[in-house]
Amino acid sequence: MTGSFLDDPALIAPPRTVRIPFDDGSFVLRSPEPLKPYARCIGEWLDHWAAVTPDAPAFSERAVDGPHDAPWRRLTWRQAREQVGRVAQSLLGLKLLPQAPVVVLSDNAIDHLLLMLAAMHVGRAVCTVSSAYCRLTKDHSKIHGILNTLGPALVYASDAKVYGPAIASAGLHAVTVFSQGAEDFPGALSFDSLLRTAEGPAVQAAFETITPDTHAKYLLTSGSTGHPKVVINTHRMLCANQQMIAQAWRFLDTEKPVLVDWLPWSHTFGGNHNLNMVLRNGGHLVIDEGRPAPGLIDKSARNLAEIQPTIYFNVPRGLDLLLPILEADDAMARRFFERLRVVFYAGAALPQATWDRLQALARKVRGSEIWLTTSWGSTETSPAITSAHWRLEKAGVIGLPLPGTELKFIPNGGKLEMRVRGVNIFPGYRDAPELTAKAFDAEGYYCIGDAGLLADGAHPEQGVVFDGRVAEDFKLTTGTWVSVGTLRVRVVSALAPYAQDVVITGHDRDEVGVLVFPSPAAAQLSPEALADTVATALRGMKAAGGGSSQVPTRALILAEPPSTDAGEITDKGYINQRAVLARRAEQVQQLYAGGPGVIRP
Repeated sequence: MTGSFLDDPALIAPPRTVRIPFDDGSFVLRSPEPLKPYARCIGEWLDHWAAVTPDAPAFSERAVDGPHDAPWRRLTWRQAREQVGRVAQSLLGLKLLPQAPVVVLSDNAIDHLLLMLAAMHVGRAVCTVSSAYCRLTKDHSKIHGILNTLGPALVYASDAKVYGPAIASAGLHAVTVFSQGAEDFPGALSFDSLLRTAEGPAVQAAFETITPDTHAKYLLTSGSTGHPKVVINTHRMLCANQQMIAQAWRFLDTEKPVLVDWLPWSHTFGGNHNLNMVLRNGGHLVIDEGRPAPGLIDKSARNLAEIQPTIYFNVPRGLDLLLPILEADDAMARRFFERLRVVFYAGAALPQATWDRLQALARKVRGSEIWLTTSWGSTETSPAITSAHWRLEKAGVIGLPLPGTELKFIPNGGKLEMRVRGVNIFPGYRDAPELTAKAFDAEGYYCIGDAGLLADGAHPEQGVVFDGRVAEDFKLTTGTWVSVGTLRVRVVSALAPYAQDVVITGHDRDEVGVLVFPSPAAAQLSPEALADTVATALRGMKAAGGGSSQVPTRALILAEPPSTDAGEITDKGYINQRAVLARRAEQVQQLYAGGPGVIRP
């Protein structure tokens, strides 16, 4: 099935690219296929499917805190459009401050979705903020700073009991809306009250004023280098990017995607790539109340087996936690794989060990391998720049530029820095002209900060290999560069399945080391056995060859898991290398001092 699917040009675009070289050693890759017309705004997708497939399922959710067999709340495309119209009319009736966004503080949910679509339908930007700023900490200084930067006209959250304290102490002059507990928050509105007003002609009038350059969303960067930046996402960016993806994944035009997805809408992967794929193609989004975390991943596994998605999106951490559950239950694994076209990973590089386990499981329960693929992009690129829309033999390749984008490679510090230009690129950071100017070079390319190289210099159509973050890489005191991103993936694979993730150390040192976050599987080993296993893995890496920049000489297993509150791990589930090194400076000192617990191969 996989072979015929990937070999059919009616379903998948064949890999093609044009390479344009320059005298300074730089070159540009771009697709030979022109970008086709795309929607004016997000709301055109919603209107289209409400008219064409009104009774088809559109969005479903189950209560986050309910039993695993709680009934689903479902909306058809007609129902979704009707409720969006009601909320949109209510928003217009509130006479909100002009140019000020609607800000959402809570997790993915249907109420959240209706509000988001309604605001965009009448030309108002929406910003979904990571719920971790309120839900996982009592320190509200970060969320207060974000709210004051955004200056919202309206703030929404699911539950006043959970999110109310942070909102009440922020000093805002904004309308406040809750799905639960509004009656206990002075002046707040209930979300249900927004559904009580019938849509009037004012909604259509506002809808018709939206242009492709109207701000649709504001997304916050991860803040790994300081205070989060506010990234402008226009309707043009979002609509064009889905057209780009559809020209690579041609099957989307005839097969409605079914997604079971937990990825947060506060990030571009879940909120733009995945959600907009359902909106653009009239699919069905099942909001997964599970998460890639112990105790919550079981909910995801049950939902996947019940719904049987056609496309599965996740980050490597999520796949690592899901695999043991599927490997232990053939029936569940069989249902998971039965309708799948593709398993798509993003957010971080996939360790080869995880790749191999997924394919072994697919062969076992369905008799053939699954298409494993990825893409590459950022919050500023809405998000997809490249797509690996062909059969890959192993992890590492991030694809080729999509139609409508240009990818430039510039020699920089022994690597090729990648820069990108196209209609999917953001116009700038909100109210930050200096930051915006620094983000682009003289030719208008966005300086994304990542490095890449061709898998085969003589055959660029074989794709681009991700080569780490330019800013994360460092030199040893020997003068040798360490490629953090690629080494991290090798170490995690070597330590599989006992490392959830690792952080590479060695800046201003003469040897590379690793801080190891153990996985749940590591808890099955004694401390001595785990240390022996890590030492054996490091010896294996050394025996496989490679210089001082490619082989860690020491490791330290961390007792405390990565902290979301401290910024060590994002709610997408990947490690913030810089934040871990800053917060755990003492452990780094211990690692190089050779103190208790330091493992040497």
